[in-house]
Amino acid sequence: MNDRYKAMLFQNPEYVPITMGILPSAWKKYREQLTAITSKHPILFGSNQSQRDYDAIKGTYVEGSHTDAWGCVWENIHSGREAIVKHHPYPTRESVRGIKQPEKDMGFPHGFMYLRLADLRGFEELMIDFAEEPPELQLLIDTVLKYNIRQVKLWLDNPREEKRIVYFGDDLGMQTSLPMSPAKWRQYLKPCYKHLYKLMHDAGYYVYMHTDGHIHEIIPDLVECGVNIINPQIRANGLDNLARVCKGKVCVALDLDRQMFPFCSPADMDPHVREAVEKLGSPEGGLILVAEVDDGVPLENIDALATALEKYRSYFRT
Repeated sequence: MNDRYKAMLFQNPEYVPITMGILPSAWKKYREQLTAITSKHPILFGSNQSQRDYDAIKGTYVEGSHTDAWGCVWENIHSGREAIVKHHPYPTRESVRGIKQPEKDMGFPHGFMYLRLADLRGFEELMIDFAEEPPELQLLIDTVLKYNIRQVKLWLDNPREEKRIVYFGDDLGMQTSLPMSPAKWRQYLKPCYKHLYKLMHDAGYYVYMHTDGHIHEIIPDLVECGVNIINPQIRANGLDNLARVCKGKVCVALDLDRQMFPFCSPADMDPHVREAVEKLGSPEGGLILVAEVDDGVPLENIDALATALEKYRSYFRT
């Protein structure tokens, strides 16, 4: 059993698991300079730094327009970063009455449940729906949930024995709050996640859930839904809040402060990582450190961040 599983299960990992994601925009901008940095950090990036195509960008990270199976049109004006939905296929309640599941199976892209609702309706229209609670809201939710149940069953028909932790991504929060009250979230959305994650658990899988934004009020609910590893943002929630609701209760794959990385100095990285480990970590486990960088982060900050991650992974090692 590797340290990631041990951290998730609070079974005394040898090291705090660490990972750093580098967006395509950073590879496209920095190229060989970034490879020189990743080569210095084999613990994070491996010892075999093979030849990389710095311009290889796929899917909605490609500049231009992209239409998905639901009819949402994604627009991208910055190659190497994610697109956003600019055309919503069900902008009126009348149009929602005719909603149907797509025939094409997309699996679980980022934004599979709550964000999918917003992509289909538009954020403002969806918020009005949650405020006024028309019957079309439940119809929309039920249709997306049924599609997602179909995706789970298709996934389970092709078992991946080597991968027992299954990734789900859905950003439930905004910068300083949830987009709706916790009570309304529990009424309409909690049953959806609980249903989907139970299917995974019943089949013997663990659930990793990435979710950006301010969500600490509903983390206990997500744990009740079956989340084994929660991946929240540090700035939107605060370390103290995360420690209060998570420590010893659920494994946190802590998303270090991406809003800080482009603007801080390299010297700020070490205390930032150390504080996270001290407040959320323990010898028993329950912590994974996650960092993501794009083309806005200076090379020297990427290097300093990687150095800090590799340093503090052994903080609890005896």
